[in-house]
This record gives sequence, structure tokens and C-alpha cells, in this order.
Amino acid sequence: MIYDTIIRKAGKAMKGYEMLEDNDKVLIGLSGGKDSLALVEVLANRQKIYKPKIEVIACHIYIKNIGYQSDIEYLKNFCQDHDIKFILSEISIQEDTKKNRNQCFLCSWFRRKQLFKIAEENGCNKIALGHHKDDAIETLLMNQIYQGTFSTMPPKLVMKNYNVTIIRPLILLREQEIIELSNEHNYKKQVKNCPYEKESKRDEIKVLIKTLEKMNPNVTSSIYNSMTNIQSEYLPNKIEDTK
Repeated sequence: MIYDTIIRKAGKAMKGYEMLEDNDKVLIGLSGGKDSLALVEVLANRQKIYKPKIEVIACHIYIKNIGYQSDIEYLKNFCQDHDIKFILSEISIQEDTKKNRNQCFLCSWFRRKQLFKIAEENGCNKIALGHHKDDAIETLLMNQIYQGTFSTMPPKLVMKNYNVTIIRPLILLREQEIIELSNEHNYKKQVKNCPYEKESKRDEIKVLIKTLEKMNPNVTSSIYNSMTNIQSEYLPNKIEDTK
């Protein structure tokens, strides 16, 4: 069963990247998509294990003036079925911040900012996000191509300014595995009416990866492994770019 594979790989990530400690209180960022629903299942399973002992709650942040729909009742019931406390937080993006800014960035930033607030209010020291291996690879390529940086979504990130640590238990999972789980467990698809969804360059990167996979079927593993296989002696030192 795909569920067993998901639990095994997520367990390997949580242990290998040292994501959890005794008495952690973990807040799940629950968007309602397949990734965050899978994350609820993973951490609900993990919550039953004695060591390290953790407590898990989930929060769905609804941005009222973006223009998308969420089935709040479904998310609430899903969490209850997995013995996880559900929190709904409604916010709006200030109009003056929406001008001349990428809407996807703003939506993500305001959600993240609100998660930090909810975590503090509920005494959570960890925030769990549902990013998987494909997300990490896509972000790495996007940063290289558009920003000229070698960085991505780390499995574990200490946010010192917010006194919280972000963890990504699904980081070793391929998106296809999560799709299989969502089909097997009949996840309800959330309605997407976001007018800005097509602005994202992530779909272009997905197409690029599909092209690379034709050259090398294992390209995603190669790209992911390259992040921990840096051979600095074969890389240039930074000097002023004369263009």
C-alpha cells in the first residue's frame, strides 16, 4: 500500500533530518491540498508513537480577498477523524501592499506570517509544511534560473526571529506518491478560483523537468542529491561580475 511507503519515507526524513524532539508542539499549515492532507495523515500517525512524544494541531488560513474557495467543514472533519485539533484563521491582504507586487508571493508571505502568529498563540515550537521532493527541486531550479542563487526549501529551518522551526516531513516523497495516496484515500479536491494562479513560473519549471527526465529518468534524484554533494574546489570564487 502507498500509505505504508509514505509513512516509511516520511519517518526516514523526520529521523534523518532530526525534525522532532520530545514535547514538540507542531502546527501543520493546512492549505487543503493533497500535500497538506497527506501531512495530516503522516503526523497523526507519528503522534501515536511514544518517543519522541509530540502534540499536533492544524491551521487553515483563509485569505478573504484573494478569490478562492475552501471546504472548511471537510478540513475540520478530516482533522477530527485523525485526532488533530483544527484551527481556522481568516485574514485579508491589505490593498496598499497588493500594488505592483507578485500576488503569489504576497499570498504565501501573508499565510506564513499568520502561521507564525498562530504558532506563538498556541505554544507551538514547530511548523510543519507539506512540501515534497518535487517542490524542493523546482525551487532550486527557479532560484538558479531567475535569481542566480543555489538555494531551496530545506527539510528543517530554524526561524530565530520567530522562535519557531519549520519542518518538511514529506521532503523525500515524490509528488506522484502523494497523488497515489490522495486517490487511494479519496481526498476531496478543493475548488481553485485564484485569478493569479497562472502567473506562477513553477509550471514552466515542471515542463523543464519533464524534458530533463527524457534525457535521464533519474534526473530528479541527481538534482536533489547534488545539493549535498558540493565539490567547492571545482567551483569559481565570487568576483565582481563585469557582464
